[in-house]
Amino acid sequence: MPRPTDLKDLIGIEHSKLGFFQELRQKIEELKDSHKRSEEQRREIAAILDGITDVMMVLSENLRIISVNHVFRKLFDDPRPEGKFCYELFRHQDHPCPECPAFRSLATNSVCRNTAIFKLKGRNRQFEMVASPLKNPEWPEHRVLIFKRDVTLEKEYQAKYYQVEKMATMGMLAAGVAHEVNNPMAAIHGFAEGLQRRLPKIEASVAPELAQDFREYTDIILKECRRCQQIIQTLLTFSRPFSAAFSPLVLNQVVTDTLRLVDHHLRKRDGLKIHLKLADELPLVYGDESQLKQVILNLLVNALDAIQGAGTILIQTFAADAQRICLCVEDSGCGIPPENLDKMFEPFFTTKPVGKGIGIGLASCYNIVQEHGGEITVTSEVGKGSRFSVCLPLNSEEGARE
Repeated sequence: MPRPTDLKDLIGIEHSKLGFFQELRQKIEELKDSHKRSEEQRREIAAILDGITDVMMVLSENLRIISVNHVFRKLFDDPRPEGKFCYELFRHQDHPCPECPAFRSLATNSVCRNTAIFKLKGRNRQFEMVASPLKNPEWPEHRVLIFKRDVTLEKEYQAKYYQVEKMATMGMLAAGVAHEVNNPMAAIHGFAEGLQRRLPKIEASVAPELAQDFREYTDIILKECRRCQQIIQTLLTFSRPFSAAFSPLVLNQVVTDTLRLVDHHLRKRDGLKIHLKLADELPLVYGDESQLKQVILNLLVNALDAIQGAGTILIQTFAADAQRICLCVEDSGCGIPPENLDKMFEPFFTTKPVGKGIGIGLASCYNIVQEHGGEITVTSEVGKGSRFSVCLPLNSEEGARE
């Protein structure tokens, strides 16, 4: 038979209940402290993430967006980027970029960096990208953390700095060349005119064929002297310091003036054909003549370097619409690999061998066109050639001021 409950048993039960509640209260306090610390850590991490000014996103292995930060949401108007592929938002295409650092980061399990140009809200913007792998055995698949920092202004200022140095050097060289060449050219021109004035007396004492040769030779000398003077004048105009005030320009005239600078290189290339397709009655554009000549010259030089042997260069101007005029330089050269297309306008990027360039030309072109309120783009196919297009608005002066 069970023993009847006495007073000692009741005291033991109450004592046990009291110990249980005390232990429970202690656990609750510990949980509260732990929750408070977790909440403080969460707020600290959130504050750190909010302080990051770079675009940040977490991607899956197939580059689908898992999460983004507030900077990403400010950059894109899409309220729900999660679940979409990053190349859909940045490239507006249906396949991954061949140079994507996310793939390399996951494959090598290391931090990978790359620089690329994206067209966002109608403007080309340069980003430095850092991809870091995120691997957790509890996740169904690996992830990658992407940081994208907008370095557009840094690249533009960098290009401006080197452009100013380059143009200052060219100005000094052009002034020296003008003084050194103009004096002998003036002497040659003067003696040729003197020979022409004496031709009537010479013709009476020499054979008619010989007199005709003398007249033809002196005409050629005078013509070539005038052409050299035009080249020197164009070089001086091209290399003068930047002018803040834009002026109305005839784009076709700027093109033909620039062609004089490379006329010698064009004529000595066997098998090279230059096709000019300049539209008639184009409206005037506001701009800096020397800077636009530099853009055209750089595009022509790049086209010449891209063609090995025989080939063609097409220079075209046309009105894209009622608000824009376009200049295109198209070559039949080697083309540009897809992985290099986004880097063509970056300072110091060049595929030319040592001694052939330092990668400033196209970066300067990009900066100049941006200052004119325009846009420069490139399309290319390996083995078939490249096409550089410069579009300038008719209100370039207002675009540059903005």
